[in-house]
Amino acid sequence: MFDASLRRLIDPPLNRAGRRFARAGWSADAMTAAGLALGLLCAALIALGLEALALLPFALRCLADGLDGAIARAGRKTDFGGYFDISADFLFYGAVPLAFVLAEPVERGVAGAFLLASFYFNGATFLGFAVLAERRGMETSAQGEKTLYYSNGLLEGGETLVFFALLMLLPDAFSPLAWLFGAACFLTGTLRLIAARRLFRG
Repeated sequence: MFDASLRRLIDPPLNRAGRRFARAGWSADAMTAAGLALGLLCAALIALGLEALALLPFALRCLADGLDGAIARAGRKTDFGGYFDISADFLFYGAVPLAFVLAEPVERGVAGAFLLASFYFNGATFLGFAVLAERRGMETSAQGEKTLYYSNGLLEGGETLVFFALLMLLPDAFSPLAWLFGAACFLTGTLRLIAARRLFRG
């Protein structure tokens, strides 16, 4: 919901940093891979019950996720780069709830399964919308320059990252927070389906 406004604030400094990384020889794919490694390290620390320590690789992963696109804009953007980026994002989004469940499977199992199901549904509506938008020649730059069409929604990447940070700060509240956020994800996906029905029926 807030990603478009957030991009206007963070894109200028990210683009400057991206140009520096590109000049230093970093590729966008290498930064995506580094971000994914940091995200999986974050999840591993959560699974070990070290949620506070996981905040450091989490913050670095968020920075890398912004820098890979900035590096691509400073050099050569590729379709694979965008594909790799969204794949890495989805793996990270799934790994964090799984890590919380692995840390406390009995107490968190049902809420974690509900949260992952909501992510699965919301992600399917997002990617399906992107495919249909591409077939219709639709374009948007509201979320910045992207390989895929990024449809907006009640919950987007920014809200998900805030949610993850909150879980790491308040791990004992995982279950109620997961139920609430999962319900909001299901609502986001449903609203996207309704929008797709309006746009793509013809």
